[in-house]
Amino acid sequence: MNKNKLLLWVLGILIVGSIGVTYWRIMIKKDYLVEAQADCDPTTEKCFIYYCDSATETCTGDAEQDTSYYKLIQRNAANIPLCDPADENCKALVCPEGEKECATTFCDEKTVGKDGECSDPEQYNIDHPAADETATCQEDDAECVAAQDGGNNPNE
Repeated sequence: MNKNKLLLWVLGILIVGSIGVTYWRIMIKKDYLVEAQADCDPTTEKCFIYYCDSATETCTGDAEQDTSYYKLIQRNAANIPLCDPADENCKALVCPEGEKECATTFCDEKTVGKDGECSDPEQYNIDHPAADETATCQEDDAECVAAQDGGNNPNE
C-alpha cells in the first residue's frame, strides 16, 4: 500500500470517528447548553422587556398586553425534562438548586444590549399598583361594584 492510500484511509477513519463522537455527544449524551426565554415577574425581578412588533406580528394595540417580561435560562440539555414548557407543572425552564451548568440571567447594563430595555421592580410597582383584592363594596355602592366587575355590573 502506498503512502497516498494510507493517508486517505487515516483521513477517512478520522472523519468517520469525528462524526461518530459528535453524534454520541449531541444525540445520545445531550451534552450541550440550551438557552431559552422564561417568564419573569417584573414586580420582583429585573426583567428584559419585549414590545410587540406590529410589522412582523399581530398586536392588540394595548401597550400593557403587547409588553412581555422575560429572563434567560441556560441549562444543559441532558437535565431538561421532556415536557411542554407551557404546562405549569413542567420545570424545563427552572434551575434546580445545585444543578451544574444552569444559570438564570436577569437584565442589567451588561446583558441588555444596545437596543434592549430592562424593567425596574420599584418603578414597575409605582406605575402598576397592586389592586386591593380584599376590598369589598357596600351593597348600595354601585361605583365600587362596577369597578370590581370591570364595568360589567348587571344591576345597571
